[in-house]
Amino acid sequence: MIYLCFVAQNRLMNFLKDLLLYVSAFVPMYVLVFVKLVVEILNQNLTFNVLNTVNFVTILLLIVFGIFGLLWNIKFSTEKAVKIQILSKENITDKHFLGYFSLFVFFAIPLDLSLVSAYCVYVLVLVMIGIVYINNALFYINPLLNLLGFNFYDITYKEEGSEKVKSAKIFYRGNFITQNKTYWVKVRNKHFCFVEQKHK
Repeated sequence: MIYLCFVAQNRLMNFLKDLLLYVSAFVPMYVLVFVKLVVEILNQNLTFNVLNTVNFVTILLLIVFGIFGLLWNIKFSTEKAVKIQILSKENITDKHFLGYFSLFVFFAIPLDLSLVSAYCVYVLVLVMIGIVYINNALFYINPLLNLLGFNFYDITYKEEGSEKVKSAKIFYRGNFITQNKTYWVKVRNKHFCFVEQKHK
């Protein structure tokens, strides 16, 4: 019984971490929408009615939860860093960043959240994208990390003391990750890894 409770708690924590990772991927879009709301209010095109107040608070909370989710998954992660040797690598940052970021621009700029119908569509689109994002473990698609200076690589690697070749998607803050060098990496899953320490 205690084991089942532990497993259930672990699954719940992992789901929350995945959900907050998804929320963090859209932080740039939330910022765009927030700026748009502020400008509209300053120009007196919007008033603080119930819907606009809910929008304002919701966007602020999403920004806060997104940043918290990213920090939780990176800085406060309980995953142990492992020493790996990178066998091959391909920088594929541009393959995901531009497509996802254009979605933000096209989705956020023309959106009129002062209308109940637009607000409902906004929520439904985010829910549908979220289901696809989490079910397919698309955690490596995160424009916020790209904006913070992280590059995204598809790599093959071997853990220290093992000859088994594995593949993973990894974030690295810097210009280049070096092939055939050793790194300390936190491997949460094969779709979301971070270089903890560069090679010496």
